Amino acid sequence: MIMPINYKKRLIEEQIKEKMKYSGGVLIEGAKWVGKSTTASIFAKTIVSLQHPRIKKEYQAYAAVLDDKILEGEKPILYDEWQDIPEIWDFIRIDVDKNNYRGAYLLTSSTRKQNIETSHTGTGRINSVYMRPMSLYESGESNGLVSLKKLFKNSKTFVEKSTITIDDIAYLICRGGWPGSLDLDKKSQLQIPKDLLNSIITRDSKEIDGISKDIKKMRKIVQSYARNVSTLASNSTIYKDQNYNEIVTEKTFNTYMNSFERLFIIEDVEAWSPSVRSASRIRKGNKRQFVDPSIAVAALSLTPDKLLKDFETFGFLFESIVTRDLRVYAENIGGNVYYYNDSSGLEIDLIVELRDGSWGGIEVKLGSNELDKASRNLLKLADISKVKPSFLMVLTNTEIAYQRPEDGIYVVPLGCLGP
Repeated sequence: MIMPINYKKRLIEEQIKEKMKYSGGVLIEGAKWVGKSTTASIFAKTIVSLQHPRIKKEYQAYAAVLDDKILEGEKPILYDEWQDIPEIWDFIRIDVDKNNYRGAYLLTSSTRKQNIETSHTGTGRINSVYMRPMSLYESGESNGLVSLKKLFKNSKTFVEKSTITIDDIAYLICRGGWPGSLDLDKKSQLQIPKDLLNSIITRDSKEIDGISKDIKKMRKIVQSYARNVSTLASNSTIYKDQNYNEIVTEKTFNTYMNSFERLFIIEDVEAWSPSVRSASRIRKGNKRQFVDPSIAVAALSLTPDKLLKDFETFGFLFESIVTRDLRVYAENIGGNVYYYNDSSGLEIDLIVELRDGSWGGIEVKLGSNELDKASRNLLKLADISKVKPSFLMVLTNTEIAYQRPEDGIYVVPLGCLGP
């Protein structure tokens, strides 16, 4: 395994290692610029970069005549952006079946293109992992002294300290978790999400389904979505929020939204459906999120200074960065992230649930002025749930991580949370 220069270790590496033990191939999916190619390259002995025009043409020629040269090279072989030559999938599947390979192939993909034809799904031969932008622990801002994994294993009293200030968190929300930006100056770091969003709107959105799109209208739709981040806004609400004269049809709106989902830019939070002792109806709509809060920042032309002057927007985007990080940490231990909301008005911002059904409830509060209210909500959910929580937490941007003596609820700054 050869580490690239200045490479920062990613938590997903362990998932890739495990998949390679029993899978012929491992597919790494995720948005552009999250670091898929770089991380995959540390496991590969041969790298086929299909984004390079000459290499792409060469492998298209192999695929056209069903030439086995398409699989030449020392294994493991990495096919970067494999979807540009979809025949590769079937070549790999057949080779894995024939030779009973384990960990022989790696593929990366930044899009789920429509109309990609393969003769077989690859189930059992090629298994996938999903890669997100870097969490604050991976990028080095969070000290990770409060481990999500340990909270599920045992409850303990602790006092830890975060060094991330309110000014820092505003900047980190705007910067995002894009690994290629970490070695740049601050001005360039803030430009990266804008360039990413511009690339998605002007180029990638057409490639995903072959449909030409109105760039101006796409920008307005992204802005509408960004204004509803961390809320339960319905599609119709986002559709009606289009702030311009010529509104796209509902069909076109859905086509555009589908493009963003296929490009891994939109990643909503689904509702949690626990077994509870309550007559209240559990709400099922999705909570709106981008894969990284910096995309919403770019869409709305926000800056760290603007966030510090608008704490309502700041609060929604703080929940967005918390969601991103929790998803990275939860998947590292086989968990998923949800939210809870029922017809009685009880709402819990985020729920982490593991495969065995154990769960932890998390309220997200930018400051400490709502700790008591958040704690009461968490205790209400714990009281009606038939499966008692492994932990309850208020996740903040305050300085000290501790356990409240009166109710045992943890108060944890994002700058202390880790895997």
